Amino acid sequence: MTQIVLGIDPGSRITGYGIVCMQGSVLSYLGSGCINAGSGALYLRLKTIYSAVGTLIEQFQPTVMAIEETFLAKNVQSTVKLAEARGAAMTAGATAGLAVYEYTPMQIKQAVVGYGAAQKNQVQYMVQQILRLTGTPQADAADALACAICHAYTARVTVAMGAQIDLASSVHGRYRRR
Repeated sequence: MTQIVLGIDPGSRITGYGIVCMQGSVLSYLGSGCINAGSGALYLRLKTIYSAVGTLIEQFQPTVMAIEETFLAKNVQSTVKLAEARGAAMTAGATAGLAVYEYTPMQIKQAVVGYGAAQKNQVQYMVQQILRLTGTPQADAADALACAICHAYTARVTVAMGAQIDLASSVHGRYRRR
């Protein structure tokens, strides 16, 4: 079974994206980068994120989207803006008919580095190693690739265990046996 995963690391100014392909047990890199939403009015930045994610979906034809859950920042305004950026990206995925899976930063780091409190440079290094990249991806792109890798690993384990994904619970990145 082939699955193309679009990973998103949301941000109200810079949103990272990463696309990986899982074919059987082989994981390969398809692309990554950053959506620079700028520093203008928030509604225009959200429109940029929505449009850019829609363009990525058209270009790469992913089968699912994985996105990092919002963490509670010290600044409430930052948390709200991050949640709105996530909403724009998730809406683009849902509009395209993709199932959207959410993973906490700890789940992502645990899946990719093996340690839930890993530092950004550790995530970048492991993403580079897992995907056999020639260079180190930019931090936001690496986080998005890590999110996509986390989903691919989670889906592979779930399939290997003979469980079917319950799409009703997918919004929380959890699986239930049917």
